[in-house]
Amino acid sequence: MKHLIITFLLTLIGLCGFSQNYLSNIELKNLENKSVNIATYNTVNHPIIISFWATWCAPCIKELKTFHKHYKQWQSKYNVELLAIATDDAKTKNRVKSLVKGAQWQYTIFFDDNQELKRSLNIANIPYTLILYKGKAVFVHSGYTPGVETEIEKKLQLLTY
Repeated sequence: MKHLIITFLLTLIGLCGFSQNYLSNIELKNLENKSVNIATYNTVNHPIIISFWATWCAPCIKELKTFHKHYKQWQSKYNVELLAIATDDAKTKNRVKSLVKGAQWQYTIFFDDNQELKRSLNIANIPYTLILYKGKAVFVHSGYTPGVETEIEKKLQLLTY
């Protein structure tokens, strides 16, 4: 009987963890300085790629440039949206807009300049990329590795077919 109760409680605890949304109620500002509660993306029914980056992070820029090559195709094939979360501090934050404009990125850009979202997700290093689908993280990748776009495409295929 004791074993049965312990098993039941462990199962219940595990299920509670799966029912929680991945993104916390945190307000971030976009490039137009408009505040958006990032938790609203938990309720979206299409895949969301979220990439944490900074202007001073060369691997981050390399990864986002790689994503740029595939993004239009991913949008049309998988109805995906990409959120690029800039973690620049006050000293480097002003570089974000010009870098994004120069690179012609069509991503949704948010500022996490106090790194509240980054901390809430226990992210230690950038670049850090995840795919959010129906409020759950279904893919996580830390660091930049050439070929990560292939891994992302495979995951997107699985989610949308």
